[in-house]
Amino acid sequence: MSNSQVHIYTDGSSRGNPGPGGYGIVMEWVGKPYKKEFFEGFTETTNNRMELLAVIEALKKLKLTETTVTVFTDSKYVVDAVTKKWLFNWERTNFKGKKNSDLWKLFLVEYRKHKVYFQWVKGHNNHPQNERCDFLAVEASKKPPLKTDYGFENK
Repeated sequence: MSNSQVHIYTDGSSRGNPGPGGYGIVMEWVGKPYKKEFFEGFTETTNNRMELLAVIEALKKLKLTETTVTVFTDSKYVVDAVTKKWLFNWERTNFKGKKNSDLWKLFLVEYRKHKVYFQWVKGHNNHPQNERCDFLAVEASKKPPLKTDYGFENK
């Protein structure tokens, strides 16, 4: 059990949609001088997959369960799916006809380990951590070796 509070800032990017992509993460422990950055690039993916994967990977990095987390993201796709409860309806129908179901299933596993809140931030609006995540995501998409996004299906 934890009473830690963590702020997670995430962004995803793809150069072309689909195209090479990446994600960027900045994690800050509230009230402590702790800040970490993470990023990863992929050969062929989509922007929405990278936005969602960034949140998943950030939540996976939390070592304590039941951490109170605020995720700051410029992804309406991710924020709305959770806060408007669409995701839980998708889960009830086993994600029938929904894109990125592989990632949404992974997200739910990590999401349920913590107390997660979402805060949408306007992208490219001089928000320092969001700008940093955007930079990390774009740079990650350009730096070999790029990983394969095995869940991505180019249709």
